[in-house]
Amino acid sequence: MTTVVETNIPALRFPEFWGEWEKKKLGKMCKMQSGKFIAASEINEINNDSLFPCYGGNGLRGYTKLHNCSGEYSLIGRQGAHCGNVTLAKGKFYATEHALIVTLSRDMDTVWAFYLLKNLNLNQYATGLAQPGLSVQKLEQVDTKTPPSLPEQQKIASFLTAIDAKIELLTKKKALLEQYKKGVMQHLFSQKIRFKDEDGNEFPEWEEKTLGEITYKVDKKNKNNEILPVYSISNINGFVPQSEQFDGVDSNERGYNISLYKIVEKETFAYNPARINVGSIGYSGNLEKVIVSSLYVCFKTKDVIDDSFVNYFLQTEHFKNSVLKNGEGGVRIYLFYENFSAITIQMPSIKEQILIIKFLSAIDTKIDLAKRQIEITKSYKEGLLQQLFV
Repeated sequence: MTTVVETNIPALRFPEFWGEWEKKKLGKMCKMQSGKFIAASEINEINNDSLFPCYGGNGLRGYTKLHNCSGEYSLIGRQGAHCGNVTLAKGKFYATEHALIVTLSRDMDTVWAFYLLKNLNLNQYATGLAQPGLSVQKLEQVDTKTPPSLPEQQKIASFLTAIDAKIELLTKKKALLEQYKKGVMQHLFSQKIRFKDEDGNEFPEWEEKTLGEITYKVDKKNKNNEILPVYSISNINGFVPQSEQFDGVDSNERGYNISLYKIVEKETFAYNPARINVGSIGYSGNLEKVIVSSLYVCFKTKDVIDDSFVNYFLQTEHFKNSVLKNGEGGVRIYLFYENFSAITIQMPSIKEQILIIKFLSAIDTKIDLAKRQIEITKSYKEGLLQQLFV
């Protein structure tokens, strides 16, 4: 590839192509029309040989016996939060009224146009506040620039498709590792898999304890109203700066009274009692001198158990089921420390705990590596999109 800087030529281009790209209105290169309504009863979650994909504004919704399209098309989400979302659909499929079906002129490659539409960031053309929507008339007036030849479109499409295939492969690898970890954890914590010591001998039998026997509640308030970093608990990443979850602003900047917030030191667990059923629990690790909302429950462990072992236990199905069993409330389940401390845990010796931690940590390392590779590849692709299109 060579780098060029002319106005209507992409910054990054395959060397066998030349000449400026052509200016076109989106309406001149394709035709757009809405899909059709389909009853929810006609859509199935599970696919089989007699069903066709059913696409809505946010991509695949399920599968149906019906189809209203046949071929290769781009679909644009046209209403609500999914405005501008672009999906590539192939074969026979059904497109709902929440999607615009894009039919290209003959001199356009469908896959290239799919990447072009994604790169145009079409949601910027949505109108309306409560229920934003895209109009065909407005989209038809969007300016585009297209390669002067079909082969160049196809070369770009093939290149980007290869990158997407790599992302898909890495995503599947990550999912398989997560599935493997889940199965291994189930066998480890049910003791179907046991480790032996360095001499090949069995470790002592596991003891049943309650979480109240191996943990203790900590409740240090920020009485001096210190200006400390404010954190929240995410159900994906655990402890995260509050500003990352709330539009870049935390409680300090909002002027909230933080004197009742709780100070979190190193090696502390914290959870939201109203959201622990969806995994909102975190471990501070080496993080210290931060504050969290007074609503959070904070606890530490006693010396009889390793923090990492507890962390893995909190990911087990046994713990998740125990949260539902011990929680209080109807629509929203609350699990305060008193009920949390009643949950039982099977506890091995410290030496066996360490072997379990090492084994699961090795799997986590592979999962994290796959996750980083996905992020790097996606970032690489985004950079290419900016340079491969004018």
